[in-house]
Amino acid sequence: MVGVGDEELLVSKQQRRLEKCGECPVFANDLKQLHADGNPLAPLLSDLLSENHHQKSQIQSLVSFLDNKTLEMRFLHELGSVLQSSVDLEEVLSVALTAITAGKGFGMNRAFLLLCDREAGILKGYLGIGPRNLDEASQVWDEIVHDDNDLQTLSQNFRQNKLSSERAKFHDLLEQLTVPLDNKDHIIIKALDGRHPIMVQGAFQHPDVPPELARLLGVDSFLLMPLISRNRRIGMIIADNCITNRPITEEDMHSLETFGFPVAFAIERASLYDKLQVELNRVTEAGEKLKEQQELIVRMENMALVGRITSSIAHSVRNPLMIIGGFARSMLKNSPASDPKRTFIESIVAETHQLEGVLDEILNYSDSLYPTRDFWDVSQLIESMLRDSSDTLTALGYATGYSPGHDLPPVYIDFKQLSYCLRTLLQNDINGVGTDLSISISSQKEDDLVIIRIEDNSRHISQAELDHLLVPFSETRDLGAGLGLALCKTMLEKQGIPFVAQADEYNGIHYTIALPTSKEEQS
Repeated sequence: MVGVGDEELLVSKQQRRLEKCGECPVFANDLKQLHADGNPLAPLLSDLLSENHHQKSQIQSLVSFLDNKTLEMRFLHELGSVLQSSVDLEEVLSVALTAITAGKGFGMNRAFLLLCDREAGILKGYLGIGPRNLDEASQVWDEIVHDDNDLQTLSQNFRQNKLSSERAKFHDLLEQLTVPLDNKDHIIIKALDGRHPIMVQGAFQHPDVPPELARLLGVDSFLLMPLISRNRRIGMIIADNCITNRPITEEDMHSLETFGFPVAFAIERASLYDKLQVELNRVTEAGEKLKEQQELIVRMENMALVGRITSSIAHSVRNPLMIIGGFARSMLKNSPASDPKRTFIESIVAETHQLEGVLDEILNYSDSLYPTRDFWDVSQLIESMLRDSSDTLTALGYATGYSPGHDLPPVYIDFKQLSYCLRTLLQNDINGVGTDLSISISSQKEDDLVIIRIEDNSRHISQAELDHLLVPFSETRDLGAGLGLALCKTMLEKQGIPFVAQADEYNGIHYTIALPTSKEEQS
């Protein structure tokens, strides 16, 4: 009888006979009658009917297999899309472990992720997911059936709501799931080095499974799935069915093996992205610190100029002011109370006293502009300065070289001020540039000092012209701005560091800086 859904059988008689006649009771009775009558067609019809039933059974099995594979392909496609689009390590791990334990995924009860720490030389537990008992499992399964979410939504919910709690729940197990990478006899390391999954059966009696590992997992069978990306060992997934005790099949192992390749690659990519972010943050932080140092140097330059100006003005004004104040106080002392000029003298004394107070404040401010000194590696300082100045010097066509001395002791200096001075000596805007655009720097120990020599063969001026530039505010159109060189000289003198600049119209400019190696060397 043709039922609902079999309407196409009404059109095709051949299909109707193949689908329905073999199951018809009338046909079965007729076949029995043929056998009873000894009809030679009866065995043939029986064989054809049996083969037809066998073929239908195989077709149904094949259809079921194809349906399962279609669902698996859709699942892998969805999984691959999520893994390929994410560079967040926590998201990748959430997707991977959710896929292993979700019913819409591989349906394992529990999974642990171990990651390789190459610096420490260990494979360490990083994350776990799954229930620890039947009650928890029932609750989780009820939630999954009730919500009916896709893989991406499940992984997002896990990451937002359960990632921290799952890590805390399995903290004790994860702490103990640590294996040295050089322990080649351990079954986990064997699976990792062999780059193929291992399905462990009878773990408590297995000769290759350490008893402590079997007791820790608490299951008699589990699957070890290595994560390998471009021949690099990324980590290990341990999966089991600790609640349902469903046997892990070969098909489960092969499916997880196919799943392991994109997961390993995604984990490696996310880890590299995290490292890149760390390095980028370091570079950004270094850039911000460099900017702060440059701003500090500018402020120091302004402070040094202000200090020199105020000190010069204060000393110039103070001497005549003291003379005026002294005479005024002497006149006031000898002036009687009835003297009509006493009021004017008192006013002069008061004003001079006020001006002396202002000058004291100015001089105190000027005296406070002293460098902050400490012990530093001079070779490291020079090399750092050359790296910072290399782009500018290269763009101008200059060649630089540094010859460090051997076993140089630390020098007692203000690091930022000396860096500024060296950079200024290399990049100053003195005119008179020759054809040999080369600057050489050397350092060597002499007695209790470290001597830095800078030979600038590119600038040719006279000693008188150079001396003129070493005086503050000696800006000239012919020689360039001498403020930078003058400031360097002032900074070094403030630290008690001898600074010598010698110029020759034919051999360029030679600078010599003598750095102290102890606090006692400060003058």
